[in-house]
Amino acid sequence: MPLNPQIHLVSRPKAEPLAENFQLLSLDTPALQDKQVLVKHEFLSLDPYMRGRMNDVKSYTAPQPLNSVMIGGTVGEVVESRHPGFAAGDKVVGMGGWQTYSVVDADTPGMLRKIDTTHVPISHFLGAVGMPGVTAWHGLVRIIEPKAGQTLTVSAASGAVGSAFGALAKARGCRVIGIAGGKDKCDYVEKELGFDACIDYKQHADYLSLSKALKEVCPDGIDGHFENVGGMVLDAVMLRMNQFSSIAVCGMISGYNGNPIPMANPSLILVNRMKVQGFIVSEHPADWPVALKELGELVGSGKFKPRETVAHGLANAPEAFFGLLKGKNFGKQVVKI
Repeated sequence: MPLNPQIHLVSRPKAEPLAENFQLLSLDTPALQDKQVLVKHEFLSLDPYMRGRMNDVKSYTAPQPLNSVMIGGTVGEVVESRHPGFAAGDKVVGMGGWQTYSVVDADTPGMLRKIDTTHVPISHFLGAVGMPGVTAWHGLVRIIEPKAGQTLTVSAASGAVGSAFGALAKARGCRVIGIAGGKDKCDYVEKELGFDACIDYKQHADYLSLSKALKEVCPDGIDGHFENVGGMVLDAVMLRMNQFSSIAVCGMISGYNGNPIPMANPSLILVNRMKVQGFIVSEHPADWPVALKELGELVGSGKFKPRETVAHGLANAPEAFFGLLKGKNFGKQVVKI
């Protein structure tokens, strides 16, 4: 069995994560038992939720254990199998973590799934045709429940979730406005992803200024919003939401390093009789097959062209993760192992 380079979380960040919170090790890979599969990872997914898992606080799931492989989605190839459902050469997606190889108990539901990379590049199964894409689908379809012609907005619009949200919403005949950081990202959102407009939040000093810009591109208000950021962005959107509108709350990245994220005008939820619902996509397994089918068709047909930022080498995963939390990535952040 091969020697397995892996990255462990060895201490909990007090604010922004630092290189000293991680350790790169090379450990022996255990021999396979019956019903187990050995997977060699090709790409590792980096996602904002990982920051929350580093904290030892009450949350929707248990914190990342110290001195163990950091959690993370992976795609790769089966190199050895003692399970009848998998064979060497199969391309698979799973939660292998920040390491080169993983030994997977393939009988455990949801641990490993075979994928067809004929029309979709393998790395996209960590983004547009993976967890981020399904996240966008659930928030849009199950919570916002859009109707053709409605105006929808999404924060972090150029990222993995935001870009998928735009593609799915446009396919349903909606008018879609993105919010992103920087001219390059906004140009990508408008020109390549086909959003109707994109606002650069970095050009605005406060939520009132950002809300004024939203009013110019959403003269009839906002019917549905997908929230990834919180803070100033959410406050600005709240001022433009219509009566009986909906907000799907997926993330609050502005507060992931411990910063408080109070809401400026929570009374608007009552005034506008709004639905505001948070969700965790892993809690909705029934949605995954139908969502992945639609997302795969959008990417395979070229109607949705997701972008990726690729870091090279497992050792560079922590640095790439730090950049993700600061918005340095363009589209989905992955590590090519």
